[in-house]
Amino acid sequence: MNGDPALYQVLESLNIGFEYHEHPPVPTVESAMEHWAGIDATHCKNLFFRNHKGNRHYLVILEHTNKLAIRDLEQMLRQGKLSLASDRRLADNLGLTPGSVTPFGLINDKANHVYLFIDANLKKARRLSFHPNINTATIVIGYEDFIRFLDWSGNGYEFIDLY
Repeated sequence: MNGDPALYQVLESLNIGFEYHEHPPVPTVESAMEHWAGIDATHCKNLFFRNHKGNRHYLVILEHTNKLAIRDLEQMLRQGKLSLASDRRLADNLGLTPGSVTPFGLINDKANHVYLFIDANLKKARRLSFHPNINTATIVIGYEDFIRFLDWSGNGYEFIDLY
């Protein structure tokens, strides 16, 4: 299995089952879509932001077809000016590389520095798909298991109405 062995150990320790789907590297949602045929899940887009001062980092999770304007997000979150975080910040905070952003990177955020904003529409999903910390695979987990993983991580999160 491609992906982060530490992630699979965490999922196993939490008794979280998952489906694993291997594919070529897919650094964007658009390139991943052709490999999702037959996968019964709500596919997610994950965006990693920093605030203007660079002292806060946010992971925003939404359904993959939704568009998100940064200015609208700034007004909604009231966290000040936001920008996409650099590759270095992504590596430092989540241990990930560009094109593989996923909430499973939280296993590398030992200080619980990253805060999550999750589209409230995802509460309706039965199953969610994400990269397993590498963009050459997709894993699918149940919604309740996703919440259990987030609770285990210790990172703060909240659901917001994006649409």
